[in-house]
Amino acid sequence: MPGKYDDLTKSQLIELLEKRDRTKKLGLVWERDELEADAAVDENFIACEIIPELSDKPAPWKNLVIEGDNYDALRWLRMTHAGKVKCIYIDPPYNTGNKDWVYNDRYMDADNRFRQSTWLEFLFRRLALARDLLTEDGVILVSINDEQRALLELLMDEALPGMRIGTLVWRTRTGGNEGREAFLSDNHEHILAYGQRGFRFAGTEKSFSIYSNPDNDPRGDWTKGDLTVSVGFRDPRAGKGYYPLVDPETDIHYPCNPDAVWRYASRKASGADARIKTKFIEEWIELKQIVFPTEQRVAVWHTMEELLEAIEDGEVPTSGRSPTIRKDLPDLNYWIGKKVGFGTPRFKRFKDQLRNPTSPLSSWITPRSEIDTQDSSDNSIVSGTNDEGAKAIKSIFGEKSFNYAKPVSLIRELLRQSTSLDDLVLDFFAGSATTAQAVMELNAEDSGDRRFIVVSSTEKTADEPDKNLCRDVTAERIRRLNLSSDPKYAELIAGFAYLRTKDVLFEDIDYDLAPAEAWTALEALHDLALTHYNAELPYNVHEGEAVTLVLVDRFDSSLISWLKGRERHNLFIYAWAPGLIAQHLDSGAFDIRSVRETLVKGFQQ
Repeated sequence: MPGKYDDLTKSQLIELLEKRDRTKKLGLVWERDELEADAAVDENFIACEIIPELSDKPAPWKNLVIEGDNYDALRWLRMTHAGKVKCIYIDPPYNTGNKDWVYNDRYMDADNRFRQSTWLEFLFRRLALARDLLTEDGVILVSINDEQRALLELLMDEALPGMRIGTLVWRTRTGGNEGREAFLSDNHEHILAYGQRGFRFAGTEKSFSIYSNPDNDPRGDWTKGDLTVSVGFRDPRAGKGYYPLVDPETDIHYPCNPDAVWRYASRKASGADARIKTKFIEEWIELKQIVFPTEQRVAVWHTMEELLEAIEDGEVPTSGRSPTIRKDLPDLNYWIGKKVGFGTPRFKRFKDQLRNPTSPLSSWITPRSEIDTQDSSDNSIVSGTNDEGAKAIKSIFGEKSFNYAKPVSLIRELLRQSTSLDDLVLDFFAGSATTAQAVMELNAEDSGDRRFIVVSSTEKTADEPDKNLCRDVTAERIRRLNLSSDPKYAELIAGFAYLRTKDVLFEDIDYDLAPAEAWTALEALHDLALTHYNAELPYNVHEGEAVTLVLVDRFDSSLISWLKGRERHNLFIYAWAPGLIAQHLDSGAFDIRSVRETLVKGFQQ
């Protein structure tokens, strides 16, 4: 019987062994063929063709709707949009085994002992590609149910190492008494957040009610803050933070909490030559930013016996219930004869010196129906439930044309937290285009210029060969919003190019890649809105604000005339045979590039 590895070459066997040596022994394990997975990325070249009759609004188009397998679409996007996407939101199939997803027959095999492996591999390949699309401060947000959350989180740890931020919890519905066998409600889902190092949620506006200026400080409103850090005095990290703090105006001495030393070092304790990153406590005192207690108990122990008796009786300063002067602490003699304060010095924090103008995002998303019935001050996101998503679909299409649509409010608020006014948003499980509508609503609200790319397949089957989810639901929802006379949709406008993926063998690129498809890829590569390609012209030109793009299909002397006096900075000339173009131009003065080499190199990065 032939072995599993008989058909592999020596180099493939070595590569497989090296990968196994690098594989972590602890973590999620699923059945996968690494060689096949690596080969699949570059199995063929992917082109995208603009379908004019399915696109909406006149060109140029900033937004894209892509019809095709999202694995193919992601491979094309990695070539054209690597490092450009600020936020990726996806609501992938939950691998329930139900027949509400066209891939279930391929990725969910109940008889397979590794029945989850195909689902995990399906997502792993797509997440690994999606990672390369993120900006340096980008984020991926993924919706998932309770049943699959643990597996998906481990998978994302593998696909997006070091990027885990945390989890948001969203109530999918309110009410209902179903609690299953254990009487535990599952009326919630999770949104897993994985981001690049530079990513931060916007947060929620801080309340400044705690700030005031009772002493008319010229530096403005302030509040009292903690002056300690949670480090014990024996901990090496405590440094020079364990010392008595003295109020120079009253000569009252304050013992340091041995379990939480002072935040700032003392110059006296550190030495005159010490260097620190911030100010010494003596400097803060001089700046009047240490607030000493004004009404407090003050004690003086004249002998060691008096002090030890006070410690025994619990008549010493405390932090919470813990005494700050104990028998086991060093240098008890220091406290003999001193005025000792029982209060706690605090740090004066000014409103104008706040590091962050907002508070962190809460991990709990408040249902809109409960906003008036609970304290939601910490819940930055307020969202509708699944019921809202169903109603939105019906209001746009007049019928329930898509199941399990997320509410627009949920995705809109996630995007509000995750994007700025001109960022790019991607959803490669677009379904009913809720993400696109969320971008449109947010732009209408804050006059933003966010763009979206949504990817959806046809989901046609042998039983439904004419089905086209992308055309009839994903793109159609955006078209209807663009045309809607409903007042609540009046401000929602987003033209888009409708693209369809196409397979091309690498060896046939020169023959099978149409100039229009190359033009689309090059425009996207240079961050230009997409335009129609005119095949009748010998060369096409797109002059953007920052870049000028030229695609030469066949040389024409008019190109030389057009280039005379043209600003050559950020002017890119592409040709199928760049050498022939260079013969007619000063190749040292112009950036002339090969169409084939540029696209293939970008595709196989």
